[in-house]
Formats: sequence, C-alpha cells, structure tokens
Amino acid sequence: MTPVELAPAFFLAVVVILLTCRLVSLVAGRFGQPPVVGEMIAGVMLGPSLFGLIAPGISADVFPPELKPVLYVAGQIGLVTLMFGAGYEFRAHAGRGLAGTAVVVSSAGVGIPLVLGAGLTLVAHGHVGIFVDGVSVWVTAAFVGVALSITAFPMLARIITERGLAGSRFGSLALASGATDDAVAWIMLAGVLSVASGKVEPVLKAVGGSVLFVAVLFLLGRRLLGWIVTRPGLGADTRLLFTVAMLFCAAWFTDIIGLYAVFGAFCLGMAMPRGEASERLVRTTQSVTQVVFVPMFFTYSGLNTRFDVFADPSVMAFGAAAVVLAVVGKGGGCWAAARLRGEPASVAARVGTLMNARGLMQLIALNIGLAAGIVSEELFAALVLVALVTTVMTVPVLSLLDRRDARPRAAAETHEGEEPVPTLN
Repeated sequence: MTPVELAPAFFLAVVVILLTCRLVSLVAGRFGQPPVVGEMIAGVMLGPSLFGLIAPGISADVFPPELKPVLYVAGQIGLVTLMFGAGYEFRAHAGRGLAGTAVVVSSAGVGIPLVLGAGLTLVAHGHVGIFVDGVSVWVTAAFVGVALSITAFPMLARIITERGLAGSRFGSLALASGATDDAVAWIMLAGVLSVASGKVEPVLKAVGGSVLFVAVLFLLGRRLLGWIVTRPGLGADTRLLFTVAMLFCAAWFTDIIGLYAVFGAFCLGMAMPRGEASERLVRTTQSVTQVVFVPMFFTYSGLNTRFDVFADPSVMAFGAAAVVLAVVGKGGGCWAAARLRGEPASVAARVGTLMNARGLMQLIALNIGLAAGIVSEELFAALVLVALVTTVMTVPVLSLLDRRDARPRAAAETHEGEEPVPTLN
C-alpha cells in the first residue's frame, strides 16, 4: 500500500479499535475489571481468534498486513507516556526500606517461575507440539521460563493508578518490584535470544547499555529536566516539547539496547523533579495518548494470536499447566518473599496478586520470540492464555482481599459501638 492508501486505512482501523475497546471495557467494568483489561480482551477479539474467524474478508480490509507496523509504532507512544507517568508516581511514593524488599520480591518473582516454566517445557518435550524445528529444547525451555517470569509492568501501573493505589505501601512495592523484575527478565530474554542466534552481542548490549543509560540519566538527565521545568521564560509548549523529546530519546536508547522503550520512559519519570509544574507536564503527555494510542498495541498483539491451536488437547493441557505454574510461581513466590521481609499478610497478598499479572509485557516478549523464529504458533497461543488468565484474575482477587480485610474491621467497629450486654448473677 502507498502512503496515500495507508492513511485512510489507518484512520478506519483506529475508529474500529477505539470503539471496540471502549465497548468491551464497559462490559468488563460491569464485572469489576479496569478498562485496561477490557482493552486487552478487545485486542484479542479483533484478531484472527474472533473477528478474523467470523468475518475474514472484513477483517482483512480493516487490518491489512501493511497496517500492523503502523499500529505497533502508534502503540509505543501510548506505552511510553503511560510508563513516564508511572515512574513519576513511583518516586513520589517510594518509602525508605522499599528498595531492599523490592529486590527480594522481584528475585523470587523471576527465579521461581523461571524454574517452573523451564521444567514444564522439558517435561512436555516429545509429547506436545509446541516446539520449532531446529530450535534447541533448552532455548525453548528458557524462553518459556522467562515469559512466565515477566510482570505486565505497564498494566500493573495502570491498575494501580486507576484504583487509586499509587500511594499505598503495596502499590509502591509492587511498582518497584515489577520494574526490577522486568528489567532482569528482559536481560534474560536478551540472553536467550543471544544463545538462540549463537551470538553474545545482544546480552552484552543490554547489560552495558543499561548501566550507561542509568549513569547518564541520573548524572546529567536530572539536571536537564530540572532546567526544563524551572527555567524562567520558557512557555508551556516549549517545556512540553523538550520533555517529550527527552522522553522519546530515553525510549529510543533503551529500545535499541534490548530493554524495551517503556523502561527508559519509567526511569525518566523517576528522574523528573517534584512539583506542580512537573505534574502538569506529566498529565499533559498522558491526556490523549493513553486513550488513543495504548489500545493500538493491544490490537497489534491480538492480530498475532490464534486460539484455534487449542483444538489439540495436548496444547490445551500445556496451556492449562502453564497457567497453574505461573500463578503458583509468581503470585505465591512474591507473597512468600514479601512475608519473609516482614511485610504484613495483607500487603504481601496484594503484592503477589499484582505481580502475577503478565498481560502486556508477556505479549511483547512473545511477539519478539515469534519474530526471532523460536516460538511456534502453538506456544504463542498457550502463553497468551497465561497472560489473559493471570491479568483478568488480578482485580477480582484484589477485590476479594479487600472484602476479606474489611469484615474484621467492620466487626471491630461494630463491637466498639455496642452497649455492654448485661449479665445475670
């Protein structure tokens, strides 16, 4: 398609995406789910698993193959601004002693699912058709382990923000743990790709580049951001322009070193100076992008998902087992680590629940693996199932925990307000 032909196709696709996402989000909201979950489900529905299945001709007209790269790039804009705001909120609420606990929780959240996922894949070898010919079983096992280790950090941040949990102990701890978790997981993913390609450059680039990025950002970037925010005489538009330019530079660099754009955006948000001017800039960058651009990435991922592979019972069994091990390894592991660090049971349970969501980031990793030729369509669909189930269950479990903790408080308040019951002698 020429650019002249691609432009109207893009506009039509965006209309379909936005209306579908809003409609599914409204339906999901009736079941207590946040809009981000509805957008994720809508993305899968717009792919070949539903829309392409019941109306293949219309689907091909609305989402021609040439449009997919455009949807991917547009979706990145939404994700980057979302993570920029999440980083800013995290720095505002990070308490003393949080870093140590976050490292322990994220270590458990990576290590335990990694072992369980790799073990499941090795057991499945020779029994389930999820492997790609010519790809080592150890590479596939490592990839599945890394995929189960990933936390849906942008989705976690959005759930925390939408539920007003950014200032809570468990909200800040989950953000810190999720950021650490995914940074480690993406370095491990670079290692898996390095082994699969027979080259060491990807993992060296990821590790070395991340060290360089953090050093430059916190030695020079913070001063530049402070100058942008406080410089007298700069207009609001100029401040916004410079901020967005730095945001996209950070996203560009972390993307090319293999850590993905959202981590650069999150780090830049943490480096932003506190103040009313900074808050206005953050809100301005997010006002339109989250509503318009984030749903495009969910649709891009949905276009690569085919659930018809579950017609094979062995693939379905593998997917179900992966879901169980993902929940036990990630949710249970993070809960246990938080408890070992002395966190209250209520905080530990909520951190485990939030860390267990994998949606967006796992979809990104799966698309990378698919493009690298180390992930089959069957394995892709099985791990998308993990992403959907672990993400959809997050909010209901949080609500269940809230109701459970509210009952003792209500009983205590009722007991304190009651008149003493007379006794008979």
